[in-house]
Amino acid sequence: MLSRLARVRLLRHPNDAAGGVPPGSGAADAAALDPTAISRLTQLDPTGVNRLLQRVLTAFQGSVERHRLQLEVARRGADLPAIRLVTHTLKSSAASIGAMALSQLCAEIETAIRVEPSPDLGPRLDRLSVALTESLKAIDNVLKAQP
Repeated sequence: MLSRLARVRLLRHPNDAAGGVPPGSGAADAAALDPTAISRLTQLDPTGVNRLLQRVLTAFQGSVERHRLQLEVARRGADLPAIRLVTHTLKSSAASIGAMALSQLCAEIETAIRVEPSPDLGPRLDRLSVALTESLKAIDNVLKAQP
């Protein structure tokens, strides 16, 4: 199964010297799927009989869609506690699948809400939207490579 994953071009953070999408190539840089995290998930179901990787990634996709809607509603209503809750939840789930850039951005937003008196979240939330979309694209690539 890992050989199939090796054929998939996993998106990496531009600061990752190991390769991936070249820096400056666009929004894809924002959403990295760490191959080590994907490998760890694969090792939990080495034969693939339980389709664990597919189930985890599909669950994340559904979670992103629900949280994206919650985030849009919270953003329109300037509901900082709701934004903080969504980013806190996404932070953990993104890290678990190796979307480290997405997880770090969520942590940045969550911290800004907690420590800044009047955080300017507009640009960060715009970047979060792009990172979510790119993470979903990277997941699609992994899922397409599965038997």
